[in-house]
Amino acid sequence: MTRVDFYTGSEDKLRTACRLSHKAMQNGMRVLLHVPDEDTASKLDKLLWQYPPTSFMPHCYSDDAAAAAMPVVIGRDENFPHSELLISLHDECPTFFSRFERVIEIVGHDAEDATRGRARFKFYRDRGYELKHTDLSKLRA
Repeated sequence: MTRVDFYTGSEDKLRTACRLSHKAMQNGMRVLLHVPDEDTASKLDKLLWQYPPTSFMPHCYSDDAAAAAMPVVIGRDENFPHSELLISLHDECPTFFSRFERVIEIVGHDAEDATRGRARFKFYRDRGYELKHTDLSKLRA
């Protein structure tokens, strides 16, 4: 069954996605960063070229011919080259999440995003998925 991790209190969801992608990549996992729109995809693409500051993460878009060989893939549709780790940057649960071994949901620190995050948490919990929660605001303190 898919394992679902929630990272709440993120001050910058895209940077959090980069940090978690980098950690997963270092642990040998392949990552799909699922984004809601082209603007988010473009911003994330630029960040990945600069993260970490002394390097970059090899990545591409899911429709790129090299996607199957990349450790990090940015996608907007359901065309995925693997099913290891899904990092969702959506406000709603992706309908295909159960194809993945692990899902990470990133929730911002503002009240509106926290409300949407609680709804996603409830969605997974009500369906019996194993949930883990990390409060990023407590890690900064």
